[in-house]
Amino acid sequence: MAILRVNTVNKSFRGLRALDDVNLEVEEGTVHAIIGPNGAGKSTLLNCFVGRLTPDTGSVVFGGQSLVGLSPHEINQAGVARVFQTPEIFGDLSLIENVMIPTFARRDGAFRVNAWSRADAQAEVREKAEHVLAEMGLADQRDAVAATLSRGDKRRLELAMCLVQDPRLLLLDEPTAGMSRADTNRTIELLQRIGERGITKIIIEHDMHVVFSLADRISVMAQGSVIAEGEPDAIKNDPRVREAYLGGAHL
Repeated sequence: MAILRVNTVNKSFRGLRALDDVNLEVEEGTVHAIIGPNGAGKSTLLNCFVGRLTPDTGSVVFGGQSLVGLSPHEINQAGVARVFQTPEIFGDLSLIENVMIPTFARRDGAFRVNAWSRADAQAEVREKAEHVLAEMGLADQRDAVAATLSRGDKRRLELAMCLVQDPRLLLLDEPTAGMSRADTNRTIELLQRIGERGITKIIIEHDMHVVFSLADRISVMAQGSVIAEGEPDAIKNDPRVREAYLGGAHL
């Protein structure tokens, strides 16, 4: 069953069409990769999913609820979490504090300073945050300042900040950008473990090793449109994909 349905979404900027009649269905519990060259419209589409952009026309429906017109906060409350190209963390706070903040926000609908000060709320939220940090392999660094982490560990921390919210849909925008191969492989293993939770994931990624290691289904975008969609083996052998994405080279 599709958890996300995108129907004829269009988006233009000063006359330049960034998204051109995009249609997409994402099945619940799967990993759906969106690939394509720079400028294909991938991040623009993701921004339409999370309320950072509003489509000019078309619909985005998540779990039967329209997301068009909702604020990013409302979409997050509906069960959608996002990992950005550059990890977005609170660098001057500890790891445990970073994970506690979205826990409060998810539970209470917004983060409130007075909630942070309540001992009973602290204990409940801290326990959940510690559990997720352990799952990400960061328990031994829970009191470290987040800014001191490596890029790979910052990505794991950002994933912890998403997972602690118990999302139904996790959006990952180039989750391995700038990583070494070792960190990339650790991230792949981590995302595979996260898959055991049954969370639906949409991944935008340029690294084909990551895509073909994780994806159940792949949509290929070029010039604002989806030009091909299918299982990984079919995408590898699609001549339209090789031409648009790699100038005719094999994936």
